[in-house]
Amino acid sequence: MRVIAIEEHWTTPELDRALRERPVGARDESVALNDRGDVPARLLDIGAGRVEAMDAAGVDVQVLALAPPGTHGLPVGEAVALSGAANDRAGEAVRRHPDRLRAMTTLPMSDPDAALAELRRTADLPGHVGIMSYGRCGDRPLDDPAYDEVLATAAELRRPVFLHPQIPPDAVREASYGGFAPDLSLGLATFGWGWHVEAGLAALRLVLRGTFDRHPDLQVVLGHWGELLLFWLDRADRLSGLAPGLRQRVAEYFTTNIHIATSGMLSPRLLRHALEHTSTDRVLLSGDYPFHRIDAAAVSGFLAALPPEDQAKIAHTNAEKLYGLAPAPSVSGAHAQVHSVSGVQQAGTRRG
Repeated sequence: MRVIAIEEHWTTPELDRALRERPVGARDESVALNDRGDVPARLLDIGAGRVEAMDAAGVDVQVLALAPPGTHGLPVGEAVALSGAANDRAGEAVRRHPDRLRAMTTLPMSDPDAALAELRRTADLPGHVGIMSYGRCGDRPLDDPAYDEVLATAAELRRPVFLHPQIPPDAVREASYGGFAPDLSLGLATFGWGWHVEAGLAALRLVLRGTFDRHPDLQVVLGHWGELLLFWLDRADRLSGLAPGLRQRVAEYFTTNIHIATSGMLSPRLLRHALEHTSTDRVLLSGDYPFHRIDAAAVSGFLAALPPEDQAKIAHTNAEKLYGLAPAPSVSGAHAQVHSVSGVQQAGTRRG
């Protein structure tokens, strides 16, 4: 069965260096999580080595997404330059591997006007099919009115927004995640708990702000099985009556505007729980490469409890629909080509 993995991380040497050179107090400490094992080399490779790893894992297509924290938190000038350079480099990778790679656009969210300009600029870059973003840039949340035109344009271009976790603000880290050894405190504030709360809260704020009512075509993807929010949805739904003007209940936006990705957590137990709140039409396979390493056996084992048509939805059909990827043609060979070169250009426009 064809496998499309939608949240597959990479970075550039220039961006990695800029993030690490930020002064203490302004640096995003989650960058340290990129240093484990062979992760650094794999993050920098969006060429032949990555394709070889995909072949070994049985992954037909990866949608590239800059590793956290992307360009969030950088000064405006650096964020604009490094976002543009990364988007161009991702486009070049797609040109070199048009049957294997697509990319999410990164935006310099420290300047909403620059973010909007970059989103429009990349509308015609080959292979850009979505947006990788975070719930906050500095102290400004994604639901702030300053970003409304960016989100409106994402909806217009049919660019789904992947809402990735990020480290909590310093004051929250100190109050809620401090008091332990540095490594444990960082882990607790990030992959162990904190950044999932941040991402789930960001999605909930988008709902309560009426973002999806203003932009009904806007689609958001939450990784890690909904970033805790899906599992607390019965409770969060009680906020519906307190948010004036919402056109539907909080939980209903998970059937109209919010999708769920696996982020390498291929657990049938998590799938069963997710399907109590959403449908197989809104669950996407993501490997979270290179932080996780999915393989064909793990994918097939994960999907085995579902009917064949639902297996296909999660493995590839949902991603094809959401990101505008053409279904694989019926041709022989280890990996069927997703697009011709002209098809890559069409995918970049994301129009129609």
